[in-house]
Amino acid sequence: MKKFWLEFIKRGALFAWAGPTIVCIVWACLKLAGVIEMLDVNTVILGIMSSMLMAFVVAGISVIHQMEQIPKGMAALIQMSVIYIDYLAIYLINGWMPLSAVGIFTIIFVACFAIIWGI
Repeated sequence: MKKFWLEFIKRGALFAWAGPTIVCIVWACLKLAGVIEMLDVNTVILGIMSSMLMAFVVAGISVIHQMEQIPKGMAALIQMSVIYIDYLAIYLINGWMPLSAVGIFTIIFVACFAIIWGI
């Protein structure tokens, strides 16, 4: 189990930069499209730090597939659950998704995850 957490932290640290990079690209696109004009400092800090955490967790949980004692289907279910909770929490905390959209988000997330793992 110790090896799992060490690998989780290692993978998460390697890819944590991707979250802030992606959120900055999205903000730039939204600015170019005229959707946002300006962001306040608190919004930027929350967006960058939470997207870094989100990328850290998503990259780290992929190590679950290296645990030989867990069947592949169970590992995928654990990974899906952790990523779902991670995305949902970050989207709601940042106000990127209204609470009323959780149902449709869940359907789309599960469908996309199933398609990706079905390939």
